[in-house]
Amino acid sequence: MPPSKPSSRPLRADARRNQAHILEAAEAVFDTEGPSGSTEAIARRAGVAVGTVFRHFPTKADLIQAVFTARLQRLTDHAVQLQGAEDPGEAFLDFFLGWAELSATKLTFAEALIGEGVDVRALARQDAYLRMRQNLLQAVEGLLQRAQRAGRVRGDVGITELNALLIGTARALEQVRDDPDASARTLEVVLDGLRLRGAPPPDR
Repeated sequence: MPPSKPSSRPLRADARRNQAHILEAAEAVFDTEGPSGSTEAIARRAGVAVGTVFRHFPTKADLIQAVFTARLQRLTDHAVQLQGAEDPGEAFLDFFLGWAELSATKLTFAEALIGEGVDVRALARQDAYLRMRQNLLQAVEGLLQRAQRAGRVRGDVGITELNALLIGTARALEQVRDDPDASARTLEVVLDGLRLRGAPPPDR
């Protein structure tokens, strides 16, 4: 069944703080244990009772979805902030790294949601998710175009090709997720393909 819909009533200040602490704790637990991390561990880290976690997020699927949505929103906000970066090429290529890593995480989260009985295809068609994804793609397209005008990224790549490349990169990272060195080399190969021939790599 799909995740439960949260109440539309505004939260009290203490409830908002609890919800924020729960999300922060869930991110930390999921980072170390994956989305299979227990609700009990999340409650302990947040300093709340397990019942409080379930009042804000009635199912584990709700919590997994909320964590991923928060990460997607932060990534979109970051892309918007980078629009005025001094070095458009470095801004775009560094952003692509974070975007690829989030996409690899998305695959893991999707598997966890499926395990919780969620129809992830239906979830991906929801208006809220589609709006977030469209906002992200618009922001990324702006970064890409600035990097291309600066002569740092090849000009024959559009948002369609970039999105396809991202999906492939996420799958590749999934294959080497237990080997940080191999992950870094894989990403560097992809970045080399995006750079305009003869453009210097950004300082890291």
